[in-house]
Amino acid sequence: MLMGLRVVQWATGSVGVAAIKGVLEHPELELVGCWVHSEAKSGKDVGEIIGTAPLGVTATNSLDEVLALDADAVIYAPLVANVEEVAALLRSGKNVVTPVGWVYPSERAAAPLEVAAQAGNATLHGVGIAPGAVSELFPLLLSVMSTGVTFVRCEEYSDLRTYDAPDVLRYVMGFGGTPDSALTGPMQKMLNSGFIQSARLCVDRLGFAADPQIRPSQEVAVATAPIDSPIGVIEPGQVAGRRFHWEALVGDTVVVRITVNWLMGEENLDPPWSFAPAGTRYEIELRGNPDAFVTIKGWQPESVEAGLKSNPGIVATA
Repeated sequence: MLMGLRVVQWATGSVGVAAIKGVLEHPELELVGCWVHSEAKSGKDVGEIIGTAPLGVTATNSLDEVLALDADAVIYAPLVANVEEVAALLRSGKNVVTPVGWVYPSERAAAPLEVAAQAGNATLHGVGIAPGAVSELFPLLLSVMSTGVTFVRCEEYSDLRTYDAPDVLRYVMGFGGTPDSALTGPMQKMLNSGFIQSARLCVDRLGFAADPQIRPSQEVAVATAPIDSPIGVIEPGQVAGRRFHWEALVGDTVVVRITVNWLMGEENLDPPWSFAPAGTRYEIELRGNPDAFVTIKGWQPESVEAGLKSNPGIVATA
């Protein structure tokens, strides 16, 4: 009889909470530990943290305590990845699954983690929607139906009014601030690592060329009238939309373009960005013989109200 896998959850943000609930619902998984960032959560029963009945698992903010646990795997879901933490988890013999990186790392980035994984006889697996399925898996799946592929586009359209993480929206993503503070803030750099890996994977696996130039860029839209949001009212002139691009060029030709559109709704924006009639969605476009175009619905909430209760994209990421 197959024994259940013993799982540790690392971090209890929105993705972490969804991951814990997924572990609890799975008949072959057992939650045996949980790392938390704050002192306030450390020492609490994980059930209290996620809003359920007590689970008999106590959260800790000690890496050493997590390393000492008898566990098969760690779901590593902090806001920002820490290479030293992941290496320590791997050396302790714990497999690591994470939505915050390492989907297609360079040899240089992978080298220290490869050493740690071999030392602990463990594995590291990067997952997610985007970066992840939309920007890597699905383009490659579509490509098997075409010859002579010349271009791939992967694009996200999301309404960030459904994302109930006010501090992240304001202080990390830059919503509600000035255009300059958003454009010089941390978000572009945080996204670069994963999406540059996605672009390189598509270039490599679709046979475009080795070592392409990857060109990141970003834009903002500001409110032209007050907009209600999870961070409160966004006033005119404050950032209410963000757009990020990653283009892979072979010579002067763009062969892969990945775009993220994050809007606080689609009214009262300058420029007047919108979701168009198709609404919030993910798109994958492939140009070849034949061309292919896929729209994915269901990973974004049907309404702002529904998203604030349960966001399917968060669940899919977890």
